[in-house]
Amino acid sequence: MDTACVRIFVGMFLIVNPIGLTPIFMSLTSGQTEKEKRGVARISVVTASIILVAGALVGEHILNFFGISMASFRVAGGILLLLIALSMLHAKQSHTQHTPEEAEEAEDKDSVAVTPLAIPLLAGPGSLSTAILFSHQSPDMFHKGFLIGTIVFIGIVLYVSFAFSDFISARLGKTGINVLTRLFGIILAALGVEFMAKGLATLLPGLAG
Repeated sequence: MDTACVRIFVGMFLIVNPIGLTPIFMSLTSGQTEKEKRGVARISVVTASIILVAGALVGEHILNFFGISMASFRVAGGILLLLIALSMLHAKQSHTQHTPEEAEEAEDKDSVAVTPLAIPLLAGPGSLSTAILFSHQSPDMFHKGFLIGTIVFIGIVLYVSFAFSDFISARLGKTGINVLTRLFGIILAALGVEFMAKGLATLLPGLAG
C-alpha cells in the first residue's frame, strides 16, 4: 500500500470517526429495540456511503460548474477540518457536523436514520469535503477506486460500531472514547493544515518560495 492510499484511508477514517459517533448513535436511538437500532444503522450508513461516493465522483465537476477552483476549495476544506479537529481535541461534537438545535429536533422524529445521522453526522461538510479533495488528488483510477472502496469499508465499520454500540461503549467507557477522539483530532488537524498549505501555495505562489 503506497503513501497515497494510506493518506486516503487514514483521512477518511478520522473525519468520519466511527468510535466517536457511537455515543451519539446510542443517544439518538435510546428506547428503541435492538432490531430497530440495526435498521436505523443500516439506513444511515447506506445513505451516507452513497452521498460520499457521489461526492468523490462528481464533487469536482460541481465545483467547476460554480467556478470554484480546487485551490480555494482546499483552503476552505482545510479550515473546516481544522475546526472539526479542534472540537475533537476537546472531546466535543463540532457544530459544523451537528448543532444543538438539530439534536433537539431529532428527539421529536420517529426516525433519525437520514437526519441527523446520515446527514450531517456521517456525510457532513467535513467528510464530503475530504472525499472531494482526495478524489482530486488521486493520480489514477486505482487510487480513485481505493477511495471508493475505503468509503464502503468505513461504512461497514460504522454499521458494526452502531450495531454493537452498547458493547463498545461498555468496554471503552466515556474516557476511552474521549482519548481516541482526541488522538484522531490531532492527526486530523495536521491533515487540515496540509490541505490549507497546498491551497494557499497555489493561490499565492509567493508563499511557496
